[in-house]
Amino acid sequence: MPTLDDVPPVPSGDVTHRERLGRTIRGLRHQRGLTSRQLAALLEVSTATVSGIENGRTGVSTQRLAQVAQALGVPVEQLFADPADRPPRGAAAALAAVHAGDWRTFPPLVLDAPLTGALSAFLEYGYHGATMRTIAGRAGLSVPGLYHHHDSKQDLLVALLDVTMADLHARTRAALDEADGPVQRFAHVVECLALFHTHRRELGFVGASEMRSLEPAARSRVAASRVAEQRVVDAVVEDGVRARVFATTRPHEAARAAVTLCTALPQWFRHDGPATAEQVAADYVGFALDLVRCAPDHRPPPLRKAP
Repeated sequence: MPTLDDVPPVPSGDVTHRERLGRTIRGLRHQRGLTSRQLAALLEVSTATVSGIENGRTGVSTQRLAQVAQALGVPVEQLFADPADRPPRGAAAALAAVHAGDWRTFPPLVLDAPLTGALSAFLEYGYHGATMRTIAGRAGLSVPGLYHHHDSKQDLLVALLDVTMADLHARTRAALDEADGPVQRFAHVVECLALFHTHRRELGFVGASEMRSLEPAARSRVAASRVAEQRVVDAVVEDGVRARVFATTRPHEAARAAVTLCTALPQWFRHDGPATAEQVAADYVGFALDLVRCAPDHRPPPLRKAP
């Protein structure tokens, strides 16, 4: 079972100016509901040229930038805004509870129709077994209609994983902000990971099983996001060791083990099973505190297990 730390982080220098610009153009094109073919027609270039620009392989002249901005209906300066600073498509509903300050609340996941269809198809058939026709059928769209929103099956997978990581990162930040001291911070982040991978087990399952299906550029970016989540837990455990409330002599390994416990939950948890997500989270916080060798007198009160 892969952990969030299964791929080395991508150095910030590896994300070039061209890649950031291409990612922004791609995000704006999706917001406008344009396919790469439609944007190419507006720019009077080939679809391959648009693909090269969006993937950071093709440079863009000042004149071309002005044409792209006009085609997308935005000022030129907006092309230099990193789309990583905005929630990915489909994430708004998933993040609503977090923005309201409650990282423990998981309302029903509401994605747009293409992502809902893709998630259903990927869960049943896997990425390679699912087809755009199957996804379109589950989304209630025609195949051309699906292509109007997403250029490819790969695009749908990337969008789902972006939603997953945006939701998890936001909840983790909220959980840490609510905590005081390393023990409570660690308990909160483990509770958050356990709740996420049970309440959002479908997203977690696709995220764990389909990383191998991502194309190299997307895999590096999503892997870096997963590593960033792992680093948060590493730092909390290291803080606890320095404060002498955790006695583990191997903080990095203990942090990885705690995260792995949670990321494995989608493999077996069932919403109609014998234990609720909250009961599982309470147990896993206890397991994780054992891993870091937290002394009984430093432990927070046990979590209340919902019936």
